[in-house]
Amino acid sequence: MGYSKQQEQASTSSIANHIGTASETEKASCLSFLGAGLQAVCCGGSKSKKKKETKMGNIRVEAVVVLQMKNVLDFNDFHASLHDGFKELLGHRVSLQLVSAVQADPENETRPRVGTPAFLEDWPKLPAAVAVGDTTFKVEFYLDEEFGTPGAFIIRNLHKSEFYLKTMTLQNVPGKGKVHFACYSWVYPADKYKYDRVFFANQSYLPSGTPVALKTLRETELMHLRGDGLGKLQEWDRVYDYAFYNDLGDPDKGEDKARPVLGGSVEYPYPRRGRTGRPPTQSDPKTESRLSVLASFNIYVPRDERFGQRKMSDVLASASKSIVQVLVAESKAVFDKTPDEFDTFQDVFNLYEGGIKLADSPALDKVKDMIPLEMIKELVRSDGEQLLKFPVPQVIQHDKSAWRTDEEFAREMLAGINPVVISRLEEFPPKSKLDPAIYGPQTSTITAECIEKFLQGLTVEEALNKHRLFILDHYEAIMPYVNRINTTGNKVYASRTLLFLKDDGTLTPLAIELCLPNHEGQDHGAVRKVYTPADDGVQASLWQLAKAYAAVGDSGNHQLISHWLNTHATMEPFVIATNRQLSVMHPIYKLLQPHLRDTMYINALGRQLLLNAGGVLEKTIIPARYAMEMSATVYKSWNFTEQGLPADLLKRGIAVQDSSRPHGLRLLIEDYPYAVDGLEIWFAIRDWVHDYCSIYYKSDHAIQSDTELQAWWHEVRYVGHGDKKHEPWWPKMQNQHELVESLTTIIWVASALHAAVNFGQYAYAGFPLNRPTLSRRFMPEPGTKEYAELEKDPDSIFLKTITAQMQSLLGMSGIEILSRHPSDEVYLGQNIDKEWSGEEEALAAFCRFGDRLVHIENRIMQMNGESDKWKNRNGPVRVPYTLLYPNTSDLSRVGGLTGKGIPNSISI
Repeated sequence: MGYSKQQEQASTSSIANHIGTASETEKASCLSFLGAGLQAVCCGGSKSKKKKETKMGNIRVEAVVVLQMKNVLDFNDFHASLHDGFKELLGHRVSLQLVSAVQADPENETRPRVGTPAFLEDWPKLPAAVAVGDTTFKVEFYLDEEFGTPGAFIIRNLHKSEFYLKTMTLQNVPGKGKVHFACYSWVYPADKYKYDRVFFANQSYLPSGTPVALKTLRETELMHLRGDGLGKLQEWDRVYDYAFYNDLGDPDKGEDKARPVLGGSVEYPYPRRGRTGRPPTQSDPKTESRLSVLASFNIYVPRDERFGQRKMSDVLASASKSIVQVLVAESKAVFDKTPDEFDTFQDVFNLYEGGIKLADSPALDKVKDMIPLEMIKELVRSDGEQLLKFPVPQVIQHDKSAWRTDEEFAREMLAGINPVVISRLEEFPPKSKLDPAIYGPQTSTITAECIEKFLQGLTVEEALNKHRLFILDHYEAIMPYVNRINTTGNKVYASRTLLFLKDDGTLTPLAIELCLPNHEGQDHGAVRKVYTPADDGVQASLWQLAKAYAAVGDSGNHQLISHWLNTHATMEPFVIATNRQLSVMHPIYKLLQPHLRDTMYINALGRQLLLNAGGVLEKTIIPARYAMEMSATVYKSWNFTEQGLPADLLKRGIAVQDSSRPHGLRLLIEDYPYAVDGLEIWFAIRDWVHDYCSIYYKSDHAIQSDTELQAWWHEVRYVGHGDKKHEPWWPKMQNQHELVESLTTIIWVASALHAAVNFGQYAYAGFPLNRPTLSRRFMPEPGTKEYAELEKDPDSIFLKTITAQMQSLLGMSGIEILSRHPSDEVYLGQNIDKEWSGEEEALAAFCRFGDRLVHIENRIMQMNGESDKWKNRNGPVRVPYTLLYPNTSDLSRVGGLTGKGIPNSISI
């Protein structure tokens, strides 16, 4: 019993290859430091005999290993053990070997010294023996006195399936005490790898400071993570590589499912995504083939980038509930007159109040085979019947009509789900730089006479000079696409919304301009109409419709640009480059890694289920099939240095530099919740990053000579964002200021910015009348049947204009999932491992960062309670602004639609 000769040779060769790319003679010398351990594995014997044989040194080091096992792993291993029971009894299926941080192999000084194998004992033999959660093993290593402090360990898994290795902690290392390894990685069976898995201790080293004994291991591990750029990647591959967005279309299913490749061209520049290596489609060799819908959750990303088991369970449960909601509502025809329309506003309220009786729905037959109803969290019982309800969105929890007020319409530009677009009006009337020969006159038709009656006694010029005029501009980006969008069945306008900052600190809308470009082949087809506030009659109804059209444009901008492009898409290259170029031993890797968690996987799912041709996004937002193409045109103006909050506020004219203010900035809208809270978060992150980087970089020369850091930044610029590589604004990464500002921007975008534009989606847009995503008709014109109906029944025209029933349900279900915090969420200022760093100074700085975030939490709650002073923090709908409430102090991790909390990363 035991290893075969072939297994012994494979093990020796694998470890030798892992240690370095040496000659065959050098590889053979690996037997000198592996021999005793492999002999123990090959010979077998009783546990007592095995321990005697593996005791090659006189120093015993105790270790605790923590891991999680898949249920299927244990079932397979149980059956495998029936055929190979002796080896299972010996516990020889998982071996660990310590690697010295300070001593080289006596036979070859280019390789580190490796200890004899130790084994995980008492592996659970039966599926029932495996509890949900962590499994802990105690391991004993025996080392020679010359071994020194361990700096890494090699692990080999001879089970039939993978397990999730969380940590290993050595308890009594001579001269060191405790040595901690923060692993958090899936370890697949050894035959899945061409190399052995290695994990490093939590001590950080710059490349130049790496102990010589670990230098080759460090370099080799990065080489494995980069891969060779060839072939289809499998789930156990750990390769991080780049590709264009060429997997959105499905031309084999028809021309209407074809989509342009995004990235690699002047016309459609785009950030890179993670490579999967799937073959091309038959119809178009430039388009990558797609997975089936059922296989979506198995889309390739490196396994450590996939959701954990708890989070996957949460997401699947939410997705299951959403499928049931849509199918039930579709088949039930809950709405009275027309199956695809909300006939009255009450029809919408019924989604949250009356619920849908599941027993009466034929759709249940469709889903019973797919989804166990016990997975659905939002089932409630009433009089013994199961009812399905959407949660009540916050925007209508306290008042069902406050969302219609002008004050709330304007407030949401400062504290809603898209508070990153509003800017100061710097010229009147506003004008665009688009070609007037193509799109018609580009100067707005809004006049001073239209708006001066709303300016509290000021003229337009005075209001401009006092910085009290603002604009929500959805003109420049959407105008080039209006004619194409309007051929899809949707009816969209390019819009400009002007606003005035009142004496009480709130905004009020002044006018909305709805614009259509020249028609194809016509010189004078442009249409520009201006609507102003009105309280009654048909003018009031037209004004409510104008606000809806403006909201539709803002909803599209939010999902495509503020949310998807400026957080998800632009951050993925940083995730890939960090794993390819920065060793896990690098201090900057340790700083960034919590902020990169799950991003590749949620983006991959997005490409597979939401962003693809005919996917949820195209069905629920106004640009339809042109959505992703439109985001590529906006990416042309993306500037990394403008993604930080201070730079963004200055660019939008919302803030001006003022050295007398705490952060050197003065907000022109003092009660701007997103900016007020955001600046506190931004500077807390910056101070933390500065303190952390100062530990490792004592001079600018240390930054310039850091080979991994420079390779990382070069790859971000020239590969990950390769279509923008020649832009002059890229930081050169030559000094501490550039390093700190760049890292702060990355962490800000991945944490706070994403939280601000994501987790309030259901609170505001879960009520589709407040944030419609589609418009299906043009504005009614006098003398038409629609205009007459508007005069008689304005709510009916409003409902027939905005998003229809099914698209609303689909969109609501989607954003309900996206707005939920998973139960295993890790928030800004928290870390999944308290010993993530081996440097006390780094841990102390992180502690100070957490304390500062708790102070910010208290300040936010205090300001939210002062509604008389800070009117925009709650507004008419009485929804307190908590989207930038860090939630660092909450250790319960309950999750759900909390409407607060800044996760570390873009993880949903």
